[in-house]
Amino acid sequence: MNTKIWKSAAAVCLTSAMVAGCSNAPASNGNAATGGADLGDTVKVGLNFELSGPTADYGTKERNGAAIAIEQFNAREDKPFTVEGVEIDNKGEPAEAVTATTKLIEQDQVAGVVGPATSGCSIATFDFATAKQVPVVAPSATQVGATSKPDGSAYEFAWRVCFEDSFQGKGMAEYAFNTLGIKKVVIINEVSDYGNGVSAAFKEKFVELGGEVLDETQYQSGDKDFASFVTKIKDLDFDGIYVAGYYNEAAQIVKAIKAEGIDKPIIGADGFDSQDFIDQVSAETANNIFYTTAYTAIEPSEELTRFIADYNAKYGEDPSMFAALSYDATNLLLQALETSGKTGADLNEAIKNIEFSGITGSFSFDQTTHTPKKNVLVVELVDGVQSNVESVKVE
Repeated sequence: MNTKIWKSAAAVCLTSAMVAGCSNAPASNGNAATGGADLGDTVKVGLNFELSGPTADYGTKERNGAAIAIEQFNAREDKPFTVEGVEIDNKGEPAEAVTATTKLIEQDQVAGVVGPATSGCSIATFDFATAKQVPVVAPSATQVGATSKPDGSAYEFAWRVCFEDSFQGKGMAEYAFNTLGIKKVVIINEVSDYGNGVSAAFKEKFVELGGEVLDETQYQSGDKDFASFVTKIKDLDFDGIYVAGYYNEAAQIVKAIKAEGIDKPIIGADGFDSQDFIDQVSAETANNIFYTTAYTAIEPSEELTRFIADYNAKYGEDPSMFAALSYDATNLLLQALETSGKTGADLNEAIKNIEFSGITGSFSFDQTTHTPKKNVLVVELVDGVQSNVESVKVE
């Protein structure tokens, strides 16, 4: 997921300097000359998430998913070390995310960091973490080019376990056109890097396939009244509505559409993937809705069944996509720690060459983008429940 992007290295450096200066010297847990320090009996892992603020639902779910992964690892009889999760709230602000990363690396001496949840907060941490040679594994930083520097090369110590926005935008375009038979669409998106990026990728691919976009509307984060949008589109001859935004506004858009008796398919991106979305729309109303996701509990594997059971026992609810992505991101970091036995550059090399099998897919990393190679999943909501999943390969 993506919030307002803040990718200036100077801005990151300024914020970091408030805590520990803007030195390029690596932290004590690894350097280029030695590769990395040996692991002790206890290994600290940073959990940098949006636990308050407008995207707290995503961050809280990701913190929970990471916690389950750590608990399961520590319960192993053959564990080579004990993992301590060091949790910090970045409040959904890029500057706070940098401050959090600085504290985790400089003061807490973590071996690696999982999070943040949103792209803007994640991107803000990559420069500092790379300078300190501490890997960051982002569960859901889907923004196009999120792990890349301004010159196009990847941040050496930044990785993500999610596909990027252009990938899911194109995936939904293919599904809408080829599977749902949508040939004419209206688009409404949030004015943000996430909303703009997903909708642009969807539109480009949809038109390329032969589809027609009849109307495009934008809205601001925090908007609540979408009556004018519904009034504008209700007499148009469209087959579907593409909504690109986060769960709060997406829910209000869906409610406004349904209130007018419009029964055309509503299609969207992974911003829909929140229980808050279902709660606001209501389960009875959440029908004929399709969205892209990296995770579904339909036909679960043995590993996924265990994760769901452990998560439900601890938090009293089923895990969302964000919890699952964070669970995978944490397990990936733990697998690399176990493989390398070291921190710093050696740990990063283990991540680079990893062959990972998780509950959101099995993958290796694209070495140019530090992004996994995986398919997009599309699910349908039937009475608020994920149903009828389809895997879409995006070329």
